[in-house]
Amino acid sequence: MNRKTLQKLAESLCRSAKHFNKLEVECLIKLFRSLVVEPSDRHAIIGLDRNSFRNILHVTFGMTDDMIMDRVFRAFDKDNDSCVSVTEWVEGLSIFLRGTLEEKMKYCFEVYDLNGDGYISREEMFHMLKNSLLKQPSEEDPDEGIKDLVEITLKKMASTLLFYLRCTSL
Repeated sequence: MNRKTLQKLAESLCRSAKHFNKLEVECLIKLFRSLVVEPSDRHAIIGLDRNSFRNILHVTFGMTDDMIMDRVFRAFDKDNDSCVSVTEWVEGLSIFLRGTLEEKMKYCFEVYDLNGDGYISREEMFHMLKNSLLKQPSEEDPDEGIKDLVEITLKKMASTLLFYLRCTSL
């Protein structure tokens, strides 16, 4: 990629990845290019496949949970082509690393909403917690402890919402 092409791409991406300046975007594009393996088929999509992306999450961010890594990949892969493009890479990192609290909350919701229906159900909470918690050898059924944790979480959220509604109606 020549310098002029890089600058044009960086200028374009600066508009959508608003948390990075042009120089930072150029560096992210160069990093992306160094991470991508050129496909043997010249008609193939150039980008990070699921395994390459998961490796980056593991090495760079210390992620180890398979389900979380897959969900983060899906959140980055906006067009669902099983490949993270340079645009998806820069825009995703913009939110992942420097997004506002609201942007990060929306991003996390997208990661935890396993079926993409706009809600996080008890079952989705259970699966995410089950895969995220450390396995401890004990006599207790770990699934029961996770179910209890989900119930406690939902009750806390309900009481917090009720408190908020009461405060805002005063």
